[in-house]
Amino acid sequence: MAVFALVDGNSFYASCERVFRPDLIGRPIVVLSNNDGCVVALSAEAKAVGIESFKPYFEVAWLCKKHRAAVFSSNYTLYGDMSARMMAILAEHAPAQEVYSIDECFLDLTGVPDREGRARRMREDVQRRIGIPNCVGIGSTKTLAKLANRVAKKRAEWNGVFDWEWLNERERETLLGQLEVGSVWGVGRRLEEKLAQKGIRSVLDLQLADPRRIKREFSVVLERTVAELNGVSCLALEDVTPNKQQIIASRSFGQLVEDLPTLSAAIAHHAARAAEKLRTQRSTAQLVGVTIRTNPFRRDEPQYTPWICLPLYYPSADTLLITKAALTCLQVIYRRGYRYQKAGVTLMEIGDRHVQQQDLFAAPPDPRRTSLMAAMDRINRHYGRGTLRTGAEKLTEDWRMRQDKRSPRYTTDWRELLVVR
Repeated sequence: MAVFALVDGNSFYASCERVFRPDLIGRPIVVLSNNDGCVVALSAEAKAVGIESFKPYFEVAWLCKKHRAAVFSSNYTLYGDMSARMMAILAEHAPAQEVYSIDECFLDLTGVPDREGRARRMREDVQRRIGIPNCVGIGSTKTLAKLANRVAKKRAEWNGVFDWEWLNERERETLLGQLEVGSVWGVGRRLEEKLAQKGIRSVLDLQLADPRRIKREFSVVLERTVAELNGVSCLALEDVTPNKQQIIASRSFGQLVEDLPTLSAAIAHHAARAAEKLRTQRSTAQLVGVTIRTNPFRRDEPQYTPWICLPLYYPSADTLLITKAALTCLQVIYRRGYRYQKAGVTLMEIGDRHVQQQDLFAAPPDPRRTSLMAAMDRINRHYGRGTLRTGAEKLTEDWRMRQDKRSPRYTTDWRELLVVR
């Protein structure tokens, strides 16, 4: 029988900040979204004093001040590096791993003796080596492992590790009956409301539901979830993360933008970032889409939210070609007289770079450009992202997002290393 473990970093963004600031132990920590707009992450101490996630920061600023909360802008460079370190440590403890998100991964513990001992060692290893608190849930399916992780996190009596095998059948039913159906992986708020209308309010109710009825009234996906709750594994461990079928690079501006040069610099940057992601997964894209939009919450200003796509002659991952197409799109949709809040680039019709349909009338791609992109990626990996970039990105820096409260990038930038005196 298969055995899965789901390891999750507790309050991951907040925990990353606390690793380098031991003076924050016991204090509330709040992490804000792009441009310091909303609350996106909270430490347990912040939740305890009533600060809520996804609230606009200006609404909870008084509460943060009252409880001396440490407030940070999102430091994605730091969080991404800490995530990579955590996943590397966890990979040492199991024969197979699937990284599910920045702070979660599934591990294959099938056939591993002393599962509890292994789980507690990996939990302590992550805490000791990088300082990130975490919890481990174990089950015979990925859905049960994810649910077990929630139990390990929410119920202190399990000390951060929970395995469904530790309970007998009656104890399992009692616990499942206490958990709301919204606790199940993939059951969002709207689906939870629809299930409640059918009398399915707890995880136990969903586990005991007729799979044929669930498939008929909801979906085959939820039918598989029911099977997984009953110990039938329908979701295998993915050793290799599947390639994205759509790549989006976008960001809100630190201040509203009106002029074309500033928008062009932002679009060029997003196009380069999207092309880099495309090359990382060894893919190419056939369609380049561009969108710009005004602030929908400013009712007193005119609104404009255009979107346009441009096909390429050949599927490509060439930064220069994709940037040129994106800027062409921007020229078509840009209108004066509007103040823009956000811009983005989307790459679509993504496929394997080795499988391409030839065009009888168009000139074939220049192989030297592939070498140029490879050289640019090597330089940027070695010296830091943005060391080499297109001239269009340097037109202006006015579009950059606001990060007034960002902590140093302790682990990835020599200029921001932690100094111990």
